Amino acid sequence: MTEIRWELAEKLQKLGWMMATAESCTGGLIAAACTDLAGSSAWFERGFVTYSNAAKAELLGVDPALIERFGAVSEPVARAMAEGALRHAHAQMSVAVTGIAGPTGGSPEKPVGTVWFGWSLRTPEGGLHTETEYRRFDGDRAAVRAQTVAHALAGIVRRLNLNPAVDRCSRKARY
Repeated sequence: MTEIRWELAEKLQKLGWMMATAESCTGGLIAAACTDLAGSSAWFERGFVTYSNAAKAELLGVDPALIERFGAVSEPVARAMAEGALRHAHAQMSVAVTGIAGPTGGSPEKPVGTVWFGWSLRTPEGGLHTETEYRRFDGDRAAVRAQTVAHALAGIVRRLNLNPAVDRCSRKARY
């Protein structure tokens, strides 16, 4: 995972961008993975640990009706978390995760290992471009959380490499 973190740092610094995280099931592990690197203050702006539904609403502006209708572990909530992180940070890129790490909390519809991801990018026009993704990871709590961190970071790098909106953004489009 160290290589992906260095690649992430390099890409964000080259763009002059900052990133933010919005984490539920990982409890800050993505932010910790980023800030374990010396010099991360040049590209890591802030992390939100929003483990409770109230925190999602209060810190990120997630509509409680979304959580009520779809559940905290859902595509609409992951999207709202990623977008809320950008609205409440001085960053151009965010990642959000919400899932069930276990060993309890799963259901037939949402078993342990279910994780929803959201990645949001601030566009030069002032809008947000957001993508979401579902994954189901195997293993115990630590394994699910570790896989979630790795997938979240790799997803940022992949989007920075492939997203045409990134090519349109300049160092001046800070926030």
